[in-house]
Amino acid sequence: SAPEGGTHYFVEVRSLNNKYFKATIRLPEEFQGLEAEMETRLRERITRGTITVNARCSETTENAAHEINGKALERYVTQLKRLPMVASGEIALEVSSLLGLPGVLQPPSNEEERFERARGAFLGLLSRALDGLIGMREREGQALVEDLERQRAFIAERLKLIADRAPTVVSEYETRLRTRIETMLREAGVSLQPVDLIREIATYAERTDIAEEVKRLGGHLEQFADLLSNGNDRPIGRTLDFLAQEMLRETNTIASKSPDATIARCAVDVKGAIDRIKEQAQNVE
Repeated sequence: SAPEGGTHYFVEVRSLNNKYFKATIRLPEEFQGLEAEMETRLRERITRGTITVNARCSETTENAAHEINGKALERYVTQLKRLPMVASGEIALEVSSLLGLPGVLQPPSNEEERFERARGAFLGLLSRALDGLIGMREREGQALVEDLERQRAFIAERLKLIADRAPTVVSEYETRLRTRIETMLREAGVSLQPVDLIREIATYAERTDIAEEVKRLGGHLEQFADLLSNGNDRPIGRTLDFLAQEMLRETNTIASKSPDATIARCAVDVKGAIDRIKEQAQNVE
């Protein structure tokens, strides 16, 4: 807010998260002509969000007074006195009602000057308010980037555990299968050709192989880190959201292909972190 020439001007800017840009500007009736210019100023500095601007003013000098059109008021009174109910005194004429009749009150003669003065004051206050809003958004954005980076690091940690664990799953299966078969064959008194055992293990290894999914998920994490460290002003919110969907798809595939309990637990942890990323991506421009 700021006083100028006996008039106190006030501008308030509020912002809510939105994927798109939407502006609502509330101005005094006599200054509605500033709405388009104020929206242009908003679009120049803000690319998304629901923005509400409340602008008002109060004048404390005699310049705020409207002029009374004496001739119009006199004509109204003359016509009203001709009515029998008014002439008999049954209905009294009230000044407040007469002043509300069309043409009785005229705007101040310096209306154009008042408009230009209000324009300069409102636009200046809007610029200051946007400086504060953008500064607050930058602080929130920094905290948001830090949280997203923590989630990325957590996923990378769990992915490393999955990658380290994956090769041992087949060898453990081979050991269990060999032990089980040898026990059964010994009890039945028959023998098994090694080639049959190798074929079964190879089929299992192919069915549970998650190397490609691990590699693709790792690539998504690298792209994710590049987006977070991106120094230009290009919006990345939607890209992060799409990338999170791809990461979730790879994680679901890993969880469905691997029967290992350790990998399954890691996959659940990764999916939880990805959900957090998807939520936060809605707040990123």
